[in-house]
Amino acid sequence: MTNKPTVDAVVAPQKVLSVLSQAEVENLVNGVTPSLEQLFRRCALAVLSSGSESDDARALFSDYGQFDVSLVRESGGLRLELRNAPASAFVGDRIIRGTAEHLFSVLRDLLYITQELDSHSQTDLASSAGITDVVFKILRNAGVLTAEQEHGLVVCWGGHAISRTEYDYTKEVGYALGLRDLDVCTGCGPGAMKGPMKGAAIAHAKQRVRGGRYLGITEPAIIAAEAPNPIVNQLVIMPDIEKRLEAFVRLAHGLIVFPGGVGTAEELLYLLGILADPRNVEIELPIVLTGPPGAAGYFEALDRFITTTLGEQAAARYEIIIDDPAAVGVYLEQRIVEVLAARGSRDEALYFNWGLSIEDRYQQPFEVNHESMSKLRISRSLPEAELAANLRRAFSGIVAGNIKEDGIAAVELHGPFQIQGEPQIMAELDSLLRSFVAQGRMRLSDEDYQPCFEIVASSG
Repeated sequence: MTNKPTVDAVVAPQKVLSVLSQAEVENLVNGVTPSLEQLFRRCALAVLSSGSESDDARALFSDYGQFDVSLVRESGGLRLELRNAPASAFVGDRIIRGTAEHLFSVLRDLLYITQELDSHSQTDLASSAGITDVVFKILRNAGVLTAEQEHGLVVCWGGHAISRTEYDYTKEVGYALGLRDLDVCTGCGPGAMKGPMKGAAIAHAKQRVRGGRYLGITEPAIIAAEAPNPIVNQLVIMPDIEKRLEAFVRLAHGLIVFPGGVGTAEELLYLLGILADPRNVEIELPIVLTGPPGAAGYFEALDRFITTTLGEQAAARYEIIIDDPAAVGVYLEQRIVEVLAARGSRDEALYFNWGLSIEDRYQQPFEVNHESMSKLRISRSLPEAELAANLRRAFSGIVAGNIKEDGIAAVELHGPFQIQGEPQIMAELDSLLRSFVAQGRMRLSDEDYQPCFEIVASSG
């Protein structure tokens, strides 16, 4: 228990869920199960802790162990009653408006949308098309899909544990995007997820762009470790990492990969695996890997790993631009004009990439545990898309062992996850992961990082 200041308050909806019928309020309140209530509490606390520099979820819950949130019925709709909430989320006794919006985004995505989807018999989470339909409905319900797409949306991926030099570089790139009227979407946390939004916000202000979008997409198991940064003005919480990744790629008109760690590698492998599908050969989706001069070695190692495992065709899908934010902005501006024109010529939606084919293996949630990690097949004898999917799952397991509470607990109880596969790939994977550890790219808070994984070469 700590002595950090707290506040008790009753919060009214800000934009999100501000108009509900009495029946909707009743259904919402009565439909909260104990497990869902606990999940909502944890995600709400993460949102109220926005701006925290820690990625230790357990420390956050320890600091505010007395925090609680409950739904309150009122004649005017729904309110949230907060007890022992972090005082940093308030100005005096008034909650910061953006924080209130994010709080009700949590309510919308964890409680309201769950009940909405459960109440419709046509919801199909067993088929690829059904999963995509769910992703679409969640995004539409969140109000992030607009038929009149005014600006291109650039999805930015990168680490939360990056250096100050790398963070400043992400701001410069975001500034270059904002000057070109491009909007930004990230994983909503700190580091490379915050910098591009901050840079774009400044550029949008200079260009007098009204309604600039700084979209953050997260998922329940990550949000506590990567709480929404203060720039995010649209927040969406997807049910799991797979739907989060699908939301990114379906929304994107272009993607940037900044320096990061295993989470960034996971995202890039997911994307390259999808694009390896022959049905996606003609999909226009520009990808740039970029960072300051000191990050050149990081991208060289990542590029070598991808070329060795997935082949030169996969590596040809992206451009590497070092130390030139303006060049990144120019390249994406030009390519996104082509992307939007191509979609328009085919009468396709500009706001959601329905034309992208995503196999079931990339959509079904991967349950991280010691058994599932040890059974991953990692061999170049596999089709490129399947190998990429299994590598993505391996990195997802490491992310879980690093920052997700369940993953950390499993490693503490049973020891490191074992990742086994073809010797050459395992050697490349071991080299890549060792470089992440040496560069401090695994966690924010651990100076002496203890790996949550072991690399094992096998003949399979």
